[in-house]
Amino acid sequence: MAKRSAEQIRQLIEEYGDSGLTRREFCERHHVPITTLDYWRRFQTRKPRLVEVEVAATENPPGFALVLANGRRIESCWRFADAELARLIQIVETA
Repeated sequence: MAKRSAEQIRQLIEEYGDSGLTRREFCERHHVPITTLDYWRRFQTRKPRLVEVEVAATENPPGFALVLANGRRIESCWRFADAELARLIQIVETA
């Protein structure tokens, strides 16, 4: 049997969805193994769909850079309460 094109597979899957037949009935009528139909259906649902998005410019949130004595640098745009930031510094300096 000749290999089916992607368009033929898509059309068969669509026909199956509209047919109202069981998988077995549909596969017998179209001479397709049930496992092949199942594979095609799974593969079709796994395909990522591309969606157009618009990227908007945003302001840089206030952040901080922490430079340690050993030369390591930590930069973050997260907002910390003073006590949380002090605790972070304490943890990093002991590491």
